[in-house]
Amino acid sequence: MTKEKAGLKARPTTRKSSAEKAAVNELNNRHDLAHVPLEQRIGAVIKRRRLESNLTLSDLSTGAGLSSAMLSRIENGMATASLDALERLCAAVGIGLSDLFKETETKQGSAQLVKRTEQMEVVRVGTKFGHTYRLLSYDRGPRKLFEPFFIEMDKKSETYPRFAHPGTEFIYMLQGRMEYRFGEHTYLIEPGDAFTFSGEVVHGPEKLLDDRIKFLAIIFYGE
Repeated sequence: MTKEKAGLKARPTTRKSSAEKAAVNELNNRHDLAHVPLEQRIGAVIKRRRLESNLTLSDLSTGAGLSSAMLSRIENGMATASLDALERLCAAVGIGLSDLFKETETKQGSAQLVKRTEQMEVVRVGTKFGHTYRLLSYDRGPRKLFEPFFIEMDKKSETYPRFAHPGTEFIYMLQGRMEYRFGEHTYLIEPGDAFTFSGEVVHGPEKLLDDRIKFLAIIFYGE
């Protein structure tokens, strides 16, 4: 995506101030990223991309629909941006979301640690029914191989959506009991139970048997 398509035009190239040069050099020359929190690595990439595009905080915040104060906090690793905000920031500087996460990877292998405070709450079909979805890992390349979620539900929601998607889904129940619909069948899932099924068959919670339930759901998309 070019900057013109994203709706932001880079300012005419001018000589960067010494402070801007120092900031770009500092961001380009970080080595020990394994111990740098994810939000700081994300903020560093956003800031570097903004400076390389000769955009001010005001330019980028306006283009991404954020306040300048919030953008400054994100760039300095003092705030965790939602996936929606990150997508808008990436579009404004002309990169894809997968490119952003690829640039935050460490050079020490393929491991990825996402601390509890770094896990992003994402919007899914069940969000409007009061269900909470927390994404436990982020895309590390152009192809999405899997998505792991921590999901919470309670009996306040009397409506449970149905899902159908490519790939295989795995559920591990952590707390509470629920009846889960898979096609024409219903399964009782209790704490410690594991349930694996084809995502292409219509599925979803049928009934909560306890006030609150928590479980892990991992969708594998394959190669």
